[in-house]
Amino acid sequence: MGDKQLKSEIEKRRTFAIISHPDAGKTTLTEKFLLYGGAINLAGSVKGKATARHAVSDWMDIEKERGISVTSSVLQFSYDGFCINILDTPGHQDFSEDTYRTLMAADSAVMVIDAAKGVEPQTRKLFKVCAMRRIPIFTFMNKLDRDAKDPFELLDDIENELGIPTCPMNWPIGSGKGFKGVYDRAGRTVVVYSDTVKGTREGHAEIIPIEDKDRLLEILGDAAFEKLMEDVELLDGAGSGFDQEEVDAGLLSPVFFGSALTNFGVEIFLRNFLKMTSPPLARRSDAGVIDPVSDDFSAFVFKIQANMNKAHRDRIAFMRICSGKYTAQMEVLHVQGQKVMRLSQPQQMMASERHVVDEAYAGDIIGVFDPGIFSIGDTVCSPGAGFRYEGIPTFAPEHFARVRQVDTMKRKQFVKGITQIAQEGAIQIFHELGTGLEEIIVGVVGVLQFEVLKYRLENEYNVEIKMDMLPYEHIRWIVNTDIDIDKLTGTSDMKKVTDLKDRPLLLFINSWSIGMTLERNEGLELEEFSRN
Repeated sequence: MGDKQLKSEIEKRRTFAIISHPDAGKTTLTEKFLLYGGAINLAGSVKGKATARHAVSDWMDIEKERGISVTSSVLQFSYDGFCINILDTPGHQDFSEDTYRTLMAADSAVMVIDAAKGVEPQTRKLFKVCAMRRIPIFTFMNKLDRDAKDPFELLDDIENELGIPTCPMNWPIGSGKGFKGVYDRAGRTVVVYSDTVKGTREGHAEIIPIEDKDRLLEILGDAAFEKLMEDVELLDGAGSGFDQEEVDAGLLSPVFFGSALTNFGVEIFLRNFLKMTSPPLARRSDAGVIDPVSDDFSAFVFKIQANMNKAHRDRIAFMRICSGKYTAQMEVLHVQGQKVMRLSQPQQMMASERHVVDEAYAGDIIGVFDPGIFSIGDTVCSPGAGFRYEGIPTFAPEHFARVRQVDTMKRKQFVKGITQIAQEGAIQIFHELGTGLEEIIVGVVGVLQFEVLKYRLENEYNVEIKMDMLPYEHIRWIVNTDIDIDKLTGTSDMKKVTDLKDRPLLLFINSWSIGMTLERNEGLELEEFSRN
């Protein structure tokens, strides 16, 4: 393939994650994007009656029952000459670890905020991860079809809570029943809509120049027109101007107002967002920065998901391609395993619909069949290259439980199931020192994961479990590999365990016990994250 063609394919790619607090309307927005890309013809509904259509990005049974996104879905579609990869992340606060890893695979993030609520606690947590990676953040202020906070107050909220300046790209005219449309600041026009049919693209938009006072008064009425003129004057006189460099550096968030449910402002947002985001970015490795437009193919594993297809009992490793082009049957080096192999059945996802791909480029996400050899953070690349991308740190669990199977005859299924789910990274499993697999302790970042674990073991592995909650709240990995764990002097609330990779750890009930243990064992080094 010529360098020119490779470059043009990669430059078409846009890979972004959608993040939000639960119920901010993220799934609805994702669906409207797919609708504009012609990937689906009718949007579903996550919640509602049993007969309601489920959102295309929610495929696991538990998600359909609960109306929440549990795992990160990967969706690809084309729009206006761009090839778009959306990483849909769980909005629920209990899934921050999966969301965190997904953000490692994205080049930018769309933050969806409920305009009636403003910045919520979970948004803050996710935003910190974006800020840490310095990835561009675009804000979609959603649900203007309901009564919302004052837009100036919403901007202040982002700036105060998240510490990032904002630049409104458009401006809402009213909210709730009085929501008339949006003012496009760059084009100095007002965009008003006739009612759109929920879940379809139909509906007519009228674009009126801000100077056309008579038409605006006719449509908006005196009060809304006066308020708009005041707001426009205020916006032009104050606030941050748009600066692409600041946006690229993750230091300024462009803000768009609209309603995903009624399609107000969604296409305007999508068009502008695609103009402002960059093609796939270069990534750091132990061999320096890797250029996406490189002849060498490379990718890293950011997610592993077992049993995506119950009939096939399969495990899929999701890879973000970072450079070059993937072609069917090509040989790649699995760097961590030092093994040259062919990636088996590489697929791209349209929610639970998969199709095998013959080629994919930097920026794309592919799911490959995993016979149990990949771990999160692993690198695959052209056999001659042999570098590794930076590992993805593991979050420290905050809740622990002792887990055992009810039927002792099902020990084998139990160990297999819990190990496979742990390899996906949703839970972490530990064994009390010296007990091997007899004593399994599960650690999770959010308590809802315990419920997901119980559900999945019963439904996918036919194993019923009992869980006893443990009082531990703090975990530390032991850095010194040469230390004799048995001789460690700890505190009465400390437990010695090993993780899935046999690395020694300490669990504590009280935070002050950590300092005391360090004092009692000279030279001991502890850390909060495990380095994969």
